Amino acid sequence: MSLQSLALIENWPVPTAAAGVVRADGTLLGTHGPVDHRFPLASVTKPLAAYAVLVAYEEGAIELDEPAGPPGSTVRHLLAHTSGLAFDEHRVTAPPGQRRLYSNAGFEQLGDHLAKATEIPFAEYLHQAVLAPLGMNSTSLNGSPAKDGVSTAEDLLRFAAEVQAPRLLDPRTVAEAMTVQYPGTKGVLPGYGHQNPNDWGLGFEIRDSKSPHWTGSSSSPRTFGHFGQSGTFLWIDPAAGVGCVALTDRAFGAWAVEVWPSFTDSVLADL
Repeated sequence: MSLQSLALIENWPVPTAAAGVVRADGTLLGTHGPVDHRFPLASVTKPLAAYAVLVAYEEGAIELDEPAGPPGSTVRHLLAHTSGLAFDEHRVTAPPGQRRLYSNAGFEQLGDHLAKATEIPFAEYLHQAVLAPLGMNSTSLNGSPAKDGVSTAEDLLRFAAEVQAPRLLDPRTVAEAMTVQYPGTKGVLPGYGHQNPNDWGLGFEIRDSKSPHWTGSSSSPRTFGHFGQSGTFLWIDPAAGVGCVALTDRAFGAWAVEVWPSFTDSVLADL
């Protein structure tokens, strides 16, 4: 089966693009473009990093509510962007739990915390805990757990299937990851301005009623995922029962704001 809507990426003003849609059972409903091409993920790295942290939690290496990051902050705060750390600086700008301050620094402190707790470098832990078991052989992390992942559409579709029907984690843990943490927290969604509330789970952004947003107008409020400044996204819509990945090699900007939502609406209509 092939979703005609995926061919819309041909019209995007980008040098290279690949996309695909997958069901929970791993059935590919369609792909388009070079699905084995390796793209920098930027912040689409974060859901992968978060999944590794949740594996460490289930293995008993860490607890979600143990101290991590700035004073008063926990692993959960770091995953949910409520630690109070600034965007790209290891500087505290708010008390933990009060504002949704999207933070690369927070994910870097999360990586350091996990490496210390497990005595395994974070990139190696991610590989052992998530990438290798899922057969994500073209995915690697060389640098920050916040933004330095490289992967293919093929690999990320494997991850999107896993999140919908978890084998590496207890489904209850994944349900928690897609549940709003610190409800009612306001903050800025990068690229889309101030949102009230700016809902987030554990490493996954939750759509809810945000407007404007990078997913579609027909995406269910339960849709969760992430986009990256390198022109990449991954969303999972539990109501539709599918996950969708689109990777490009053009930085996020006005072009993406324009074409991504209509692309998502077309994919959902195709289903």
